[in-house]
Amino acid sequence: MKAQTGLIMGLILALIIAVFAVINVNSVEVNLLFGTGEWPLIIVILVSVLLGAMVAGFLSMFRIYKLKAEVRRLRKATDDHSASVGSRTTGTTHENDDKGKSSRSS
Repeated sequence: MKAQTGLIMGLILALIIAVFAVINVNSVEVNLLFGTGEWPLIIVILVSVLLGAMVAGFLSMFRIYKLKAEVRRLRKATDDHSASVGSRTTGTTHENDDKGKSSRSS
């Protein structure tokens, strides 16, 4: 349900941006670092939205990468802890078995 809500919200947002861009078709002067140019406002709006989406996507990918690394680290720590607990439990069981055998044989 959460994915469907996100998809619907994304489509609504895309529709609003598209309508806003189509309404604004006049040419505007764009001042870049290396010069100026006359571009249709629809291009300026769409390029700005795409660049914003790319930046947000890269930042979220970086965050996901960090979270996956944290999960791997925690899984390794959990596996190491489980292995150490398992070896201690196994060692205790063998000691009890040895004690039981010696008392039975006596």
